[in-house]
Amino acid sequence: MSYWTKTFRAFTFVALLWAACVSLVAAQGFKRPAPTAADWAALAKLPDFTGVWEVSMGPAPSTSRIINPAIGVPSMRPTALSLTPAYEVKRQVLMAHAEEDNQSANCLPPGMPGIMAQPYPMEFLLTPGQVTIVIEAYSMVRHIYTDGRPLPDDPDPNFFGTSIGHWEGDTLVVQTVGFSTQTEIEPHVPHSDKMRILEKFRLLDPNTMSIETEVTDPEALTAPYVTNRILKRHRSWTIAEYICEQNNRNFVDQSGKAGINLTPPSDASPAPKQ
Repeated sequence: MSYWTKTFRAFTFVALLWAACVSLVAAQGFKRPAPTAADWAALAKLPDFTGVWEVSMGPAPSTSRIINPAIGVPSMRPTALSLTPAYEVKRQVLMAHAEEDNQSANCLPPGMPGIMAQPYPMEFLLTPGQVTIVIEAYSMVRHIYTDGRPLPDDPDPNFFGTSIGHWEGDTLVVQTVGFSTQTEIEPHVPHSDKMRILEKFRLLDPNTMSIETEVTDPEALTAPYVTNRILKRHRSWTIAEYICEQNNRNFVDQSGKAGINLTPPSDASPAPKQ
C-alpha cells in the first residue's frame, strides 16, 4: 500500500469520526432550561389532559373536512390504507406467518402508532416542556417534548420514535420520527425509515379526547393514512401493572418455529423430583 493511499484512508477515517462526533454533539446540544414558577403557572392555561384515559370501543365520528361544532376546527375522515406495490408484497409475506410468530405474541410492544390504539388505559401527565403518556399496555412510557427542541436529523430508531410537540391553541400537535423496523403501521404492514407520524390531540368535551393520526411514508404508502380515535377520561382510575412475560405461553421448538402452549396452568405446585 502506497504512502498516499495510507494517508487518504487515515484522513477519511478521521473525517468520518469527526462527522459522527459533530452529529452526536448536535443531538445533545439542546439545553433544556430549568422550569420556572411562570412555566408551572402556564400549565394551568393549557387544556386539561391530565388523568387516565381509555380508547373508546364505539364508532369514531365519521366527518370529512367539516367543522366540528364542539371544537371549531376541521376534522378528517379516516382514510383507507393504500400501499405501494413493493410494500403490498411485504404485507402478504407477513400475513402468511402464523399469529404466534408476531412480535406482540412474544412480549414485544406494538410501538407507534399501534400502542396508542391498545384497549388499555393511558395516563397523561403535563409538566413544563413535556407531555408524558404512561401506557398500561406493556408498562410503556412515551415522552412528547414541548420545550422547543427540533426534530432530530438522524434519530435513533426505537419503538416509539422521537416525538416533538407544540400547542396550537387548544390542540397538541406532535411530529414523530425514527422508528424501529420491528414496528408496523398496522398489523402485518411494515414501514420504511422515512415514515413520519403527525398527531393532533384535542378535547371534544371535558372528558372526551380526540387523537387524529396521519402516517406518511413515501416508500410504503401511496397516500397519507389518517385515523381518528376517541378516548374517554376516568378520573378515579389508576394505571395497573402489566407484565407481559408473566405466565408467558409462547415457546420456540427445535426447528425455530414459534408455538403457543394452550394447556391451562395447574393451580397445584409440581411435585418435587425424587
